[in-house]
This record gives sequence, structure tokens and C-alpha cells, in this order.
Amino acid sequence: YNVCIMAYGQTGSGKTYTMLGPQLEGNLAFSLEEESELGIIPRATQEVFRLISEKPPGSYWVEVSVVEVYNNEIFDLLAKDGYGKVFGVKRDVVTTREGKSDVPLLTHETVENASEFLHLVNKGLQLRVTHPTLVHAHSSRSHLVVTLTITTVVLGDNFGNFWEDEQTSQRLNKEASCTFPQKMRDNKSTSSSGASSPVQLEASQMKQVKTRLQLVDLAGSECVGMSGVTGAALRETSFINRSLSALADVLGAIAEQRAHVPYRNSKLTHLLQDSVGGDAKLLVMLCISPGQKYLTESMQSLGFGTRARQVQRGQVKKKNFPVP
Repeated sequence: YNVCIMAYGQTGSGKTYTMLGPQLEGNLAFSLEEESELGIIPRATQEVFRLISEKPPGSYWVEVSVVEVYNNEIFDLLAKDGYGKVFGVKRDVVTTREGKSDVPLLTHETVENASEFLHLVNKGLQLRVTHPTLVHAHSSRSHLVVTLTITTVVLGDNFGNFWEDEQTSQRLNKEASCTFPQKMRDNKSTSSSGASSPVQLEASQMKQVKTRLQLVDLAGSECVGMSGVTGAALRETSFINRSLSALADVLGAIAEQRAHVPYRNSKLTHLLQDSVGGDAKLLVMLCISPGQKYLTESMQSLGFGTRARQVQRGQVKKKNFPVP
């Protein structure tokens, strides 16, 4: 199943700190040495790769995308031009025939450890739109969505036994017609022991299962009078508040189990559809400013959290994949 972790709250309440950890002025680099200061994004990534390290080598791989939703448009923060320079390229969200949300031509980079992942996130952060307001000098004017797509290979119902059978994996290595990403193939060993990785399988016997972990640093909800923004920043605030309202509407529809959930009312909710609806797991981190003057915004954030807590889901059902 898919998972989404997001930080919600007014501008300046600590959302980016919660998701990313401390950011030095002009230096967005993460330091894995300061583990006590890490935010949710680097912590979650470290845990993902720790769990993968306990699995048979080559049985999982991870791809990363970094986008921002700015003025209700989606920008690919990992896109490059012909010279290797990074530019945010506008993309769009579509719904596939299977009813899943997808962003065609979105850049997906394969990563093998947390350090590679954080390097890509840093690169994307350099392009994120910020603007000073009366509340926060470096207010994020866009929603940052970092997605880890975790792919594994399933053969029937006996996934664990299949990978434990060394002869089977060696045979499939020789006979395979379907392969893992090029980066995984180039690296002949993904384990420190140097064991050969079973990264090739017969297409007729293999089924790929993809799951998403979406880590979201939402732009701050804010009262226009409090932030004192004008001009372009005022337009940004309008889009931010509308998208956050659309997110609240989606959670409300899910909580009330309505037949129609308005995911398409915003690019943000359309992008997060697979990690918010269905049997996905959603964790909302509410960031609240302690100041008395921010009481109205704090009450609004708590109202959003109350709506999120009203969402009730049953037990996730195991999906069985019969052998062809």
C-alpha cells in the first residue's frame, strides 16, 4: 500500500524544519552525522533503505522524483536541459486507465542509498519558490512533494521462498528477458559480500509491484492581512489557500465515505490521490505557532487535523498474485 506523510500549518510554524530538518542560510545540504537533527524526509528514507538491506540483494529498487506544486501547476525539479543544467519543467497530472494518478515525462532517478536520495532532494530544493512575508522571511510559496517509488518482484504467493531458492534465482538470471533499471544492472553486486544479485527474471513469470512513499512539505496556510503580501505574492497566497482547502475537502469526503471524492479540484490533491485515498496510509503532522496573535491560524490548523482524524480505514488486504 502507499503511504503519505505531510506537514500542515501556517507559514513560519516549522513545517519545513519538521520535514527536512535545520537548513543553514544559503546551504540546503543535509548532514547525516547529525541524526538527532534530521527531519522526517531523511529519517524516513534511512528507514526505507535499512529495511531493504534486510531483504535479498537485488529484490527491490527505489526511484525518486521531486516536484513542487506552485500556483496550481506542477514543476519537475529534477528535469535537466541538454547541458545538464537543472530547470523546473511544468508537468501535468493524468489519470491512467487503471484509475491511478500519473505525471507523464516526470524525471525518476534510481537511488541505492539515503545519501544519493538526499543529494537529489537538495538539488530540487535549490529551485523551490520562496518569498519573504511579515510572518516568515523565507516563506515557501509552493508545496514540495518528494516521492519514493519502491518496486519489488513477485512470483506467485511464495515471494520469500522464491528469493531464498538460490538455484532458482541463478537460473532466472541466465534466462531473463526483463531486467531491473540500467543503474542496477551496471552495479554487478548490491551487497557488501559480493554475491550475485538476482536482477533478471523471465517476463512471463515475473510481476512487478510498485508502492509509493510521498513526503510532503505543504506551503503555509496564512491570513493575507497577517502576512502583508501584495502583488505576485498575493496571487501565490490565493493558490496556496485554495489548494489547502481542496485537500481539506478531499479528507472530508473520505471521512464521510462519499461516493465522489473531489481529487481533481486541485493539482495537489490529484497528485496525491494514490497516497491519500484507497487503502493508503496518511500521517498529518500539524505544526502550530505558540504566539497568541496566531490564534486564528492555529485554530484553523487544528480544524484541519480534526478532519483528518475522522478518516477511518479498515485493515489493508493482502494482494495475491497468481502464477501465470
